[in-house]
Amino acid sequence: MRDRPGGVTERNVARALADGWGLSAASLRYAPVGGGSYHWIAADDRGRQWFVTVDDLDDKGWLGRTRAGVLAGLRAAMDAAVTLRRDASLGFVVAPIPARDGNPVHPLGTQDAGQDAGPVRPPGGGRYAVAVFPFLPGEPGRWDEPLPAPERAELVAILAALHRVDPAAVRLPRMGLGLSWRGDLEQALADLGRPWTGGPFAEPARALLAAAAGPVRRELDALDRQAAALAAREPVITHGEPHPANVIHGDNGALMLIDWDTVALAPPERDLWMVATETGDEQRLYTEITGRPVDHTLLETYRLRWALDDISCFVRDLRAPHRRTPGTEHAYDALDLSVAQLIP
Repeated sequence: MRDRPGGVTERNVARALADGWGLSAASLRYAPVGGGSYHWIAADDRGRQWFVTVDDLDDKGWLGRTRAGVLAGLRAAMDAAVTLRRDASLGFVVAPIPARDGNPVHPLGTQDAGQDAGPVRPPGGGRYAVAVFPFLPGEPGRWDEPLPAPERAELVAILAALHRVDPAAVRLPRMGLGLSWRGDLEQALADLGRPWTGGPFAEPARALLAAAAGPVRRELDALDRQAAALAAREPVITHGEPHPANVIHGDNGALMLIDWDTVALAPPERDLWMVATETGDEQRLYTEITGRPVDHTLLETYRLRWALDDISCFVRDLRAPHRRTPGTEHAYDALDLSVAQLIP
């Protein structure tokens, strides 16, 4: 995330680490990387490091519609990651470090709890939550740079191992084809005939969506038609976003999967479309490992769903009040790319 979360300071994060995990952060460095969460690198006075994430509970629509619901969903996802690494022995899972009370995610307060400061209160009625992960010194891949063939094969084997775990081992919802912010996208389509006034990228975003309104509506209808067929498929545990930016090399050189907030029960194709290439090598390897055939139509359905979901997220952000920042510039550029995927 290129922009920092409003109202959250290093002091807030340090207090959360001390109160929740008993960690004394001698230094905190904001890391403007990735998407979906805000990140800091924490270090103590011995040089030990941790990777700290702060999540905006108003911005994770796939987990729920209320802050309490999103927090519960985030905790369930992080609990699942801990279970997969600890109990299912999946060493490629980069799971959070549970806090002293056993929870992997804690609300983030914005006041220091000194003698006269009063209770620590989460900002905005509990808008943010914090989690702590082991620090990995490597660099993740880039979304727009496909993995080399050997690493794609390794990732296919990783996904096959994940998909073989009994879904009953975790408490996760079954994920359909719904978009994170379908209602917001529908409202934006209905409002194309009037100005958008949220900020400098509002009107340019309206122009982008207006140019693609027909294809967007057709693809939304196509997604709805696939929902019934999806419900008939047997689900597995899926990561949800095994793209190159969520892959990193561990200490032994093996691939590791990060960012488990999208973990859910779904057909394997929810993961496989991100590693499948036109050669079909990845699909054949997956079937060879698991004995499970790959549904190519469903691969394309998930590819479509990703583009529409991105559009719903970026349109929502750019219709809301905003300023020109690196984050909103990125959102507009990403919306442009997502819309282009749907225009013939």
